[in-house]
Amino acid sequence: MKLYDDTVIVVTGGSGFIGSAVVRELNDKGYDNIVIVDNLGSQDGIQDGIQGKWKNLVGKRFYDVIHKSTLFSWLEGRQDSIEAFIHLGACSNTLETDANYLLENNYRYTRKLAEYALHHGHRFVYASSAATYGDGSQGFSDAHAGLEDLKPLNMYGYSKHLVDLWAQREGCLHQLVGLKYFNIFGPNEYHKGRMASALVRMTKDVLQKGKISLFASADPDHFADGEQKRDFLYVKDAARMTVAFLESDVGGIFNVGTGQATSWNELATAVFHALKKPVHIEYIPLPEDLVGKYQNFTQADRAKTSKALGASAITTPVADAVCDYVQHYLLQEARW
Repeated sequence: MKLYDDTVIVVTGGSGFIGSAVVRELNDKGYDNIVIVDNLGSQDGIQDGIQGKWKNLVGKRFYDVIHKSTLFSWLEGRQDSIEAFIHLGACSNTLETDANYLLENNYRYTRKLAEYALHHGHRFVYASSAATYGDGSQGFSDAHAGLEDLKPLNMYGYSKHLVDLWAQREGCLHQLVGLKYFNIFGPNEYHKGRMASALVRMTKDVLQKGKISLFASADPDHFADGEQKRDFLYVKDAARMTVAFLESDVGGIFNVGTGQATSWNELATAVFHALKKPVHIEYIPLPEDLVGKYQNFTQADRAKTSKALGASAITTPVADAVCDYVQHYLLQEARW
C-alpha cells in the first residue's frame, strides 16, 4: 500500500550515496511516485568529477528526474501534487574550503526548500550531520537544548549546523525532521572519490598491497594508533531509518547511527576477514589538512531515535555489514 496515492515524494540528492539508497528503500516498500532532484553530470564523470553517479539510478523506479538548479521553478504551481520532501542534496565534501559555496548550497538552499514545505504543509525530512558535534566535547546528544553549544570543526559541519539553528530559532524545528547521520558506508558511494567511506580504499589496498594504512593517533594520550573510534552505520540501515521518519509524524533533530563506537582497527580487521586475508595494519601520519579537524571519537546517543522508530531503528552489526558490503558489492562493483 502506498503512503501517498496521488502525490509525489521529492528526493533531493536522489542519485547520490544515501539518496539512491533511500530511493531503493522506497521502491522496496512499493513506492515509485518519486521525483528525484540532482545533478547527474556527464556519462563517465571525468570532466565534472561526479564519476557516473547516474548509475545509482539504474534499476530503480521513479516518476522523473530534474536538475537541482531548476527545482524551485519546477515547484511553482505544483504544491498540491507534492506530499513530502526528503532533502539529502548538498555538498558532502568535509574538506570543501569555499565557505560561500557551502552557505549557498547547504544552508540557504535547504532553508528555502524548508520554507516552501512548511508553507504548503509538506512533510520535510532533511540531512543534518554528526559533523555538527565537532570534537565531541559537548557530547553527541540530539537534545534541542544543546544545539547552541555545538562547535563544528569545519565549514561543512557549520553549514549543516546553521540549518538546525535556523529551524530552532524560527520555532519550526518540531515541524521538520533533521537527521544527524554519523559515518555511513555501503554500496552506491563509488562516485564520491576521496569522500567515499574508507571501506572502498581499504578493500582495494588489501587486494593490491595485502595491507591497510590507518592514521596514527594525533592524540596518543587518549587514543592509541588505530583506536580512534567512530559510529559506523550501514547505508541500508540509514535508508530504512530515513524512510521510517518519513512515515512517522515526529519532528525535531534525531541521530542516525548505531549507538556503538567502533575503532578503525576493528573496522580494518573486519575487511581482512571479509576478504579472508591475514590482518596487516600499518599507521601513517594524519594529513596536514585534517589536523585539528579530525574527530577521534563519535557515538550517537540513540535514545530519541529508538523511541521514535522502535524496531525500525535496529541496526546491522558493523562486522556483518562490512562483510555484506565487501563480498556482495565492492568485489563485484555492484550497486544496491
